[in-house]
Amino acid sequence: MNIRNTIFTNESSEMISAFNKAQETFKYFWRELSWEYRRIIPVFDLAYVKCAFIQEHSDSSDSPLVEYMWISQIDFDGTTISGQLMNQPNYIDNVQAGEIIEQPFETIVDWMFLTQDQVYGGFTIQEYRKQLNDSERKEYDASWGINFGDPNNILFVYDQEEHPENLIEHPMCEKMLDSFLHFIQTNPTVIHERDNRGNQLLHREAIAGNFLIIQALLQHNLDKSALNNQSMTASDLAHKMGWENIAKLLA
Repeated sequence: MNIRNTIFTNESSEMISAFNKAQETFKYFWRELSWEYRRIIPVFDLAYVKCAFIQEHSDSSDSPLVEYMWISQIDFDGTTISGQLMNQPNYIDNVQAGEIIEQPFETIVDWMFLTQDQVYGGFTIQEYRKQLNDSERKEYDASWGINFGDPNNILFVYDQEEHPENLIEHPMCEKMLDSFLHFIQTNPTVIHERDNRGNQLLHREAIAGNFLIIQALLQHNLDKSALNNQSMTASDLAHKMGWENIAKLLA
């Protein structure tokens, strides 16, 4: 089954464009969230990802059922996204609200985070809001308890309008670099430790798009060809995420 073709069935070209944009920019969401997880005091009010959940018909040859639902408590290893399902399904019955689920990266159709009353992402939400008049938008926003703002102005990273350079490097990466260097100098074994997906620190920082940290790690003569459980190098993961500057550095 081609996941992308299944997801796109019966969707408008505008919504398909929103799906694609969400996947193309998911790297920014994960970079922001990976730094959020390192903060002592969180600053995000919410961080959600919407995925397409697909269920095959067990007794017919009809097209699979597809339902789009949000998940929270996000984790991501470069190929698989996991989290807690927020919605109770209306059409499929193989998952339930509150379950911890895993979905392939290719099923991501939207993401958003909220901090300091500013929404970032929300591509399918804004595509839907474009079809509403002002009164309907206010009612829709009230149902979320969020002011989604101008549907034609979707931001990807924190403080993007004032500091567009944040698209290139997360500001915390530079601020925390000295602390990071001190940490790996005093805890050198962490560089080689693997998580349950087989990712080492180099893999995880490549997924998150932290160029300066990758540069620092390479000073420790790491094996750039090391594979994770999906037989992917850090360069492979950077390329998959769209961090081409990091993929080139690791090649």
